[in-house]
Amino acid sequence: QVQLVESGGGLVQAGGSLRLSCAASGNIFRIDAMGWYRQTPGQQRELVAMAPFVGSANYSEPVKGRFTISRDNAKYTAYLQMDNLKPEDTAVYYCKVDVLTLSLTSRTYWGQGTQVTVFS
Repeated sequence: QVQLVESGGGLVQAGGSLRLSCAASGNIFRIDAMGWYRQTPGQQRELVAMAPFVGSANYSEPVKGRFTISRDNAKYTAYLQMDNLKPEDTAVYYCKVDVLTLSLTSRTYWGQGTQVTVFS
């Protein structure tokens, strides 16, 4: 089993910044993709940013140029730096990781979600 702990959400004024963290632990041989998604009430969960094990990160159009995803592979941790936040960024943010377990099985895990609220 793999545990994900998210932190860093909160309330911020438009134009401000927040940094989300997602730390994974447990039955991990390697973490492949690490990503952030967000969801608002009544809407489907949508991809915000994704960082593969190898290669460049990709971002959804609404956050390009404002959000930056990074990862610390030694700590099994992903970060989402969110700058110039807008009220439309208000959502619950979820971390998603694709894990290769110690038995070399691929599994996907989701974090518990963290609320980000941006007020104008």
